[in-house]
Amino acid sequence: MKQLPVAVQGMVSVMLLACVSMAHAVSKDVSAIFRPDPSKPNENTFLNTTPVSGYCALYPAVCDREKMFSLQLPIVFESTGPIQANHGDSRQGAMFDVPTTWRLAQVTHTETGETEIVQVRISGVGSRYQLPVSVVELVGGGVDLSTAHRKLWGGSSWKYAPSPCQSTGFGTLNHLIYNFFWKTPVEGVCAKRASYLIPSMSYRHLDFAYELRTPNPLRMSSGQYRGSVTYGVGPGQDFDMGDVMLPNDSVITLNFKLDVEHTLKVEVPPGGNRVELVPPEGWQAWLNSGRKPTRLFRDQRFHISASSRFKMAIECQHISGNTCAISETGTGHAVPVDVSVTLPDGLTDAGGQPVNRRRLLRDGSGTELFQPGFYVDRRLGALHFEVGQGSVEQMLDTGAKAYSGNVTVIWDSEV
Repeated sequence: MKQLPVAVQGMVSVMLLACVSMAHAVSKDVSAIFRPDPSKPNENTFLNTTPVSGYCALYPAVCDREKMFSLQLPIVFESTGPIQANHGDSRQGAMFDVPTTWRLAQVTHTETGETEIVQVRISGVGSRYQLPVSVVELVGGGVDLSTAHRKLWGGSSWKYAPSPCQSTGFGTLNHLIYNFFWKTPVEGVCAKRASYLIPSMSYRHLDFAYELRTPNPLRMSSGQYRGSVTYGVGPGQDFDMGDVMLPNDSVITLNFKLDVEHTLKVEVPPGGNRVELVPPEGWQAWLNSGRKPTRLFRDQRFHISASSRFKMAIECQHISGNTCAISETGTGHAVPVDVSVTLPDGLTDAGGQPVNRRRLLRDGSGTELFQPGFYVDRRLGALHFEVGQGSVEQMLDTGAKAYSGNVTVIWDSEV
């Protein structure tokens, strides 16, 4: 008889934090988590957990559909002087040029030093412009508020974005302010030209939407990853609102916090840790015919749930080279036991090959890396234990009655 205590080693948890402090800077955390969902095994992506503010807080369904998220920052832009009527240079009026191309940020595991890349792009921009006096007064009166705001900017409402920006259909107003939000699908300057002299103007905050491309979490280790990306704010910088509208902060830092909470769980059925090795036809066939068995074996099934990389090896009570052995207590005679594993579909080796009766050895060679192509949830696998024909003949020739030994099979996510 062979006793098999099955030991499972796994690692769970992950977070990520980064923070940069500098003068005249605004810092914002962007957090995301990967936690495998048994009901959606093929959705192996991070879930953005950043608290939403600004436009997406008002229109969450729209942002969910377009996979964008928004933040509102307390950056105020004040005009340095009047905005002239019919100005010829967009930089002398209301303009917006934001970093719409993908920006790469390295995130680093806080313990192992492993690195991955997060990509981010700005996909929308908005604010609330504020005037010093009523918009009706600026355009000469005689019209309602909505018409006055349109007349101020050449008949074009801020609800409708100038090219290459695109409208979201959002716009609210009163006699002093106009709230707006535009999508920024491509790089370029989005500008409005005033038709009347505006003595001063301000943007009371900065809203922006962003999109994320996160790494494949199935290739990442459990743990904490941290990283950041920094944008300049002001004329000629990443967030450029022209030469007249100047910000009270010159830097925006996004601190990425990536949480990876992997699952690695192995379930052996009740009694599965006691493995009895028998001939293919059972012992009765040998007793009846006198024909020696060609092998002793047992296939022990298990269920595995895995979202992370892992490796496997064995530890032995009785050692035989690079594998384990079972021993007869009275004589001390021992024979080697071959141990191998078959893993379910969705789990492959480092070369992407299926794992079928892969030998498990004490030094872990050949089983240094198994990886999921998707979240594997309670799929069936098997451990195979076998004593070969030559060893079986030795066992029977000695007349010994029972061989036993402990083998510990290790699943280790610390790869």
